[in-house]
Amino acid sequence: MSKMKNLVLGIDTSNYTTSIAVVDDQGNLIFECRKILDVKEGARGLRQSDALFQHVINMPALFEELSKRGIGHRIKTVSVSNRPRAVENSYMPVFRAGQSFGQTIAKALNCEYKEFSHQEGHIEAAKGSINQSFDNPFIAVQISGGTTEILYVKNNHKVGYTIDILGGTSDISAGQFIDRIGVKLGLGFPAGKQMDSYAMQAECMGKEMTLPVSVKDTYVSFSGPETSVHRQIEEIFDKNIIAKAVLKCVAKSLEKIIINASKRTGLSQILLIGGVASSEYIKNYLLENLKEEKYKIYFGDKLYCTDNAVGTALLGIKK
Repeated sequence: MSKMKNLVLGIDTSNYTTSIAVVDDQGNLIFECRKILDVKEGARGLRQSDALFQHVINMPALFEELSKRGIGHRIKTVSVSNRPRAVENSYMPVFRAGQSFGQTIAKALNCEYKEFSHQEGHIEAAKGSINQSFDNPFIAVQISGGTTEILYVKNNHKVGYTIDILGGTSDISAGQFIDRIGVKLGLGFPAGKQMDSYAMQAECMGKEMTLPVSVKDTYVSFSGPETSVHRQIEEIFDKNIIAKAVLKCVAKSLEKIIINASKRTGLSQILLIGGVASSEYIKNYLLENLKEEKYKIYFGDKLYCTDNAVGTALLGIKK
């Protein structure tokens, strides 16, 4: 137990998940707990006010689980996700829940309090889940329900990361594209996990549904492909085929913008983060089609691609 005397509590209250995690000062995961927010059947998301309310309801239950471990008195730092991105005017009300709980706990325990962006937490969680060192700088690709961005990432040893946007989506995110079609097919929200399962099953089927890929330099558009799906969906009733077409469109789009970002920057290390990066279909496609030596493609562990507080806790170790 002496090795656990310095612990960091991480808190993340994103659009669809309430998360807490505890790591020691060596980066070892001691505790983690998450609760996915409830979304009504047929809905395509949550209003910020509804998500914020659910975070407030979920937090006591998560901390009840933490209290059973008997390690609360060893927490020396509270680290919180306070906004989507580490830029001025980046704001979402849902993160206020984590901030309020984090600040209260830090004051009650008389310990250090730190804040980082949700995006930085994604990067740190993915990096921490794989045994791989990264160049400084490197490229990160965040693909999630709310974000599709190509990022130029520099490690800042004092305060997380310095991040510049190289590209991304010009309209809806990859996650929105996948979820919208998934809900149209009658799947629950978020639909990514089910869509991925259907797409993998379709790999052994002969029939395919073709969708356009709309990429300009390092920017992608998914609104056109979404419209194309809606035009074809009445003729093609097989969920497997439709899911594969959607995920293949996303994967091909990512392939193109990754190549263009690598050419522009001269960087070869690419880390994929965010919930959509947990897709087996997309992972297999990119690893197969970007397997040339000049590209070094890395995916975080599936469990730590989706929203979590582990990365936020790990960031709290930094001085």
